[in-house]
Amino acid sequence: MTVKKRLAVLAAALAVPTAVLANDGAERLTAILEPLESYQASFEQLILDGGGERLQETRGRMWLSRPGKFRWEVDAPYEQVVVSDGEEVSLYDPDLEQVTVQALDQRVTHTPALLLSGSADELTESYEVSYRQQEGGDSFTLVPKASDTLFEELEMTFRDQRLRFLQMTDSTGQETAIEFHDVVMNSSIDAARFELEVPDGVDVIRESR
Repeated sequence: MTVKKRLAVLAAALAVPTAVLANDGAERLTAILEPLESYQASFEQLILDGGGERLQETRGRMWLSRPGKFRWEVDAPYEQVVVSDGEEVSLYDPDLEQVTVQALDQRVTHTPALLLSGSADELTESYEVSYRQQEGGDSFTLVPKASDTLFEELEMTFRDQRLRFLQMTDSTGQETAIEFHDVVMNSSIDAARFELEVPDGVDVIRESR
């Protein structure tokens, strides 16, 4: 199923009344996330504007190791690599021949990838979390409590304790829908995966907060 079809299926499912367990949403989500030590998967990503028009569709692969380490590779034609070593995030744009480096923002409302290594206290402090049990999986809706965030709502859907779908909506109504495939959890990942090897001739820009 394509990301676009998956988004339509998810929207239809959410329109059906289900039991919403807001009180234990954070605890249920943490129960899924806490056993997670590493995570790797391929993905399809679809970005839609506020009117539902497709802006971009990409594919790639991601690796994550808690706490705070991740690598996100997007394939051509919008090639991009984002790498975090747990302290800094490096964004490599081959078209611009440029790497931008900045300190990792540990706030999970600013770095959604950190949700996969979040704790119950962190989730409760940062989000209002609601939970829906759907046929074949669990769906969580997270609304940030702070106003200075990258998104206004985030939806996470799990199948067999594995994150299969992630959807983010920002203040303009733009939606980013990501579907994960070939998920592997808690396997060994080479530490070099979380280091960015900067190609010769590429400019490196360090941003300060």
